Amino acid sequence: MQRIYDAADIIEASIVKGLLEQYGISVHIGGYYLQGGVGEVPASGTTTLWVDDADVAEAYRIIEAYERG
Repeated sequence: MQRIYDAADIIEASIVKGLLEQYGISVHIGGYYLQGGVGEVPASGTTTLWVDDADVAEAYRIIEAYERG
């Protein structure tokens, strides 16, 4: 697995995860439960998306399109 996206928060991570899953890409959200520790841990960079190595290129393409709007 490779880390492919650093989400601003759990909401954004869930949106991007759902988008990738629509294309058949299995996604793992790392740091899901760390959002509750804001104040104790840094408020950003804790929620990440991970995909299988074989899906990295396609995931980047989809995320790039998402970010362009």
